[in-house]
Amino acid sequence: MSDAIQPHNAKPARIWNAGGARYNEISRGIADSIAHCVLRLDPKPGERVLDLATGTGWTSRVVARCGAQVTGVDLGADLIAFAAEQARAESLDIAYRLGDAEALPFADGAFDAVVSTFGVMFASRPEAAAAELARVCRRGGRIALTTWTPDGAVFRMFSVMKPYLPPPSDPAPPSPFDWGDPERITGLLGQDFELAFESGTSFFREPSAEAAWERFVTGYGPTKVLADSLDDARRADLRRDFIALHAQYATPLGICVPRAYWVTRGIRR
Repeated sequence: MSDAIQPHNAKPARIWNAGGARYNEISRGIADSIAHCVLRLDPKPGERVLDLATGTGWTSRVVARCGAQVTGVDLGADLIAFAAEQARAESLDIAYRLGDAEALPFADGAFDAVVSTFGVMFASRPEAAAAELARVCRRGGRIALTTWTPDGAVFRMFSVMKPYLPPPSDPAPPSPFDWGDPERITGLLGQDFELAFESGTSFFREPSAEAAWERFVTGYGPTKVLADSLDDARRADLRRDFIALHAQYATPLGICVPRAYWVTRGIRR
């Protein structure tokens, strides 16, 4: 593990990195919410923008097309490698770095704006990640975040996976879905930012519930690593439950899963 990643985040780094290049198809499934978040960030040509937890770089590419000078950081080395390759293929000048959201390798106030689309919410230590987010954003600068709600379809997907996971540590780690509560976000960021919130819905579409399983079991680190850890019988049970959840959203053309989220826009105090 690189020195850029703190020891306690070595395991999360391996999990999120497991999807590799295929994670880009997961990002394709949230492209509507990414566009929403970037619209509210409103990046300007020449601005220095950090895409925090960039994954395979989908959000960073959207921001770069606005003319901003973009840096993407993530704890997954294979994700970053694909992001850089894709940016070159699209002739976009984006800098990518391996990095830990809880200990960013940037100076105070290094960025005019910071964006994170369903990324920073999965940090192991939310308070540390929130402090770093504020530290690297200049005074008067902006942030825009998207975070899944604590009672929506993505939360239910994680609830399907939960029975197949090992027992949590004691005390249990904080839930990433806490970031889906504006009061919790205010507690984390309100001292440093003037915050405003807007709800949104992302629509996850696939030809079938079985296709949704294949998409996640190959490209989404938490699902892939979990499935790979199970014996054949338990993996089959997980597949059955995952498909059953998504089959509830069947349409004449496939599935369409409405996934609720919040956009948080903040102005650095």
